Amino acid sequence: MITSVSGTVARIGVDHAVVEVGGVGLAVLCTPHALANLRTGSPGRLATSLIVREDSLTLYGFADDEERDLFELLQTANGVGPKVARAILAVLSPDEIRRAVSTGDHKTLTRAPGLGPKGAEKLVVELRDRIGAFTTSSANGVPVAGRQSEASWRTQVRAGLGSLGFTGKDVDGALDAVTPADGSAPEVSTALRGAIQRLGRK
Repeated sequence: MITSVSGTVARIGVDHAVVEVGGVGLAVLCTPHALANLRTGSPGRLATSLIVREDSLTLYGFADDEERDLFELLQTANGVGPKVARAILAVLSPDEIRRAVSTGDHKTLTRAPGLGPKGAEKLVVELRDRIGAFTTSSANGVPVAGRQSEASWRTQVRAGLGSLGFTGKDVDGALDAVTPADGSAPEVSTALRGAIQRLGRK
């Protein structure tokens, strides 16, 4: 089990980062929160979870051990795989997830793409006694990485939203909402997180 990686951040994509560890570049699929904490060319650390399939080895990255542990716990619920678990963590903070599961708030959980009412109900039933306590305040402040100037930031954010299951005309509205008033290009991971939060409220 690879529980963390530390090294120089070689590249940051819309949904992943490449971290150089011992001369090897590791591609890690990340949550928006994790990406927002990284800067290209600087040292970085990601809590990780390795998913092994017959035809693939996929490394998922998280901002901290708490986010990683919750990702793994969510997958113990029937019908929740890595993609849905990552989508839940993209839309909701760990505290929001614990609160929703503990109180049976199915509506909040279904804000995550790929998790319908029945899936949310099963998740609550199976994890309510194991999800742990939630605190009264959620850590929503995310350090903002360096601003990127790519003209294609909307394309990158749209691709990231699609990888999490967000589609349809609401995506355009979310992109418009996170576009800076001065027309400048925002940091992609920051724009992605803002768009996810907006879509999660639909």
